[in-house]
Amino acid sequence: MSSATWRSVFTYNKYAQITARAVRQSLKETERLQAERRGVTALRYQKWENGTGGTQVLLNPEEAKAPQKSAAV
Repeated sequence: MSSATWRSVFTYNKYAQITARAVRQSLKETERLQAERRGVTALRYQKWENGTGGTQVLLNPEEAKAPQKSAAV
């Protein structure tokens, strides 16, 4: 697939997401779980007024409170 072909179908970010998922799925179970945990992100925003920041708001609070599954070693 040439670069012109995949660019007409999806963006580079989508391409990177697809390839990262394929790599994570090809790993052994313990390495795969560690890689998936690294891929989880939390998004926050903060409104600034007059040079001071307001309170930070977590956009997905239920994901942050969810207990992490530990990998069997």
